[in-house]
Amino acid sequence: MLYEAERGRIKLAFVGDMMLSRALKPYAEDDYLALVELLRDADASFGNLETTVREAGEGVPNFTQGTPMSTPPALLEDLKWMGIDIVSIANNHATDYGVSGVLASLAHLDRAGIPYSGAGRTLAEARRPGYLETNAGRVGLVSATSFYRPWNRAADARSDSAGRPGINPLGFATSYTVDDESLAALGRISEELGMAQEQVRHRSQFYAPDEVPKNDGDSVALLGTKFVRGKGFAVSTKVDAKDAEANLRFIREARKQSDWVVFSFHCHEFGSAGKRTAPTDVELEASAQFAIEFAHAAVEAGAHVVAGHGPHLTMGVEIYRNAPIFYSLGNFLFQNETIQAFPAEAYGRFGLDAQATPSEFLDARTGSDSRGFPASREFWEGCLATCEFDAGRLAAVRLYPVDMGFGRPRGQRGRPMLARGGNARRILERIARLSRPFETRLDIEGDVGVLRLQERA
Repeated sequence: MLYEAERGRIKLAFVGDMMLSRALKPYAEDDYLALVELLRDADASFGNLETTVREAGEGVPNFTQGTPMSTPPALLEDLKWMGIDIVSIANNHATDYGVSGVLASLAHLDRAGIPYSGAGRTLAEARRPGYLETNAGRVGLVSATSFYRPWNRAADARSDSAGRPGINPLGFATSYTVDDESLAALGRISEELGMAQEQVRHRSQFYAPDEVPKNDGDSVALLGTKFVRGKGFAVSTKVDAKDAEANLRFIREARKQSDWVVFSFHCHEFGSAGKRTAPTDVELEASAQFAIEFAHAAVEAGAHVVAGHGPHLTMGVEIYRNAPIFYSLGNFLFQNETIQAFPAEAYGRFGLDAQATPSEFLDARTGSDSRGFPASREFWEGCLATCEFDAGRLAAVRLYPVDMGFGRPRGQRGRPMLARGGNARRILERIARLSRPFETRLDIEGDVGVLRLQERA
């Protein structure tokens, strides 16, 4: 054996969304340092950096009903101290400060020496893998997001036009099946309100055919939504074929160019189960069908691990063709309440004047912590997963539950600690329950979850 990588042996660690706004180094609680050691002990540790890395004055905030997330570049050193080695930047917050914010993030990550993927100066750059060199072999990371605005997509340059910095998209379409009576009513609405005729006018202008679909006897396009005839009611999602093939191409590229491949997928879309009855997002517990199907395709293309995130909640785990698929690892660093500034329209949405402070805005937005993220414990509970491979095959998967301080003051909550006792069991029991539809067995041993590696047929 010439190289250590020939053993096919590696330990990878994965965490979910990292929304970082405060220093990580000053703290010394035992359960915090034990968590840090888990990341440092791995050959490579991954997280989704869900923010724009920028100095004040770099970038202009886009309009958002969420939080325009911003991380000071100096805190990248804290991430490295914690043990984070490689990151995805394919997510909706990578573009919170526009094109110049994307460029600032790229520059600061490059300066800090943190490998990344999922955004770039052009679409080709955003698609391509990031690579991390480890003693156990080269790790390739391909990162994509299905949650973005159309203008957040990166675009390629042409000989006569510059490219557009942005994210690597994995788009999808949603169609709604309705019964005969409902489809007829929707068709009548479209006709009587002039929407159908507007589509006719648009088709005579400069729109592409698929941008102005035709209503026919079996489908109606209304307010940007497609409805199709069926025997009942259903919701289906389908991945964009061009985005899918481009991402699979780069997963195959990473497999050829590295020893280990991770596909990072940022997805906010839930499955249809529970949409009619769930009172909050916490009760939406199934991943969208297109996300499941593409995760399988990513493994078939060569990914050793699929690391999912986006809903800010833990979701199920599947073992598919000897590869773990984490449909969502939940939050890991949840410090979106302690950024320094919000744009004027954020205050205006809640009737606040020009003298209002960030804390007053946050109180108004959350009803003094009675709604939104502060009101639900599940948003403050995540998972750190470790995957061990030996002789090139998955040998062990362990889940370490993470507690981010639900109910504590804003100055405290959001920093991860290893969960213990009843908190740990509750977090692991949720993941175990949501993993059962994938025929995944999670045993709880003390404060740790251990996956039994029985592949789904």
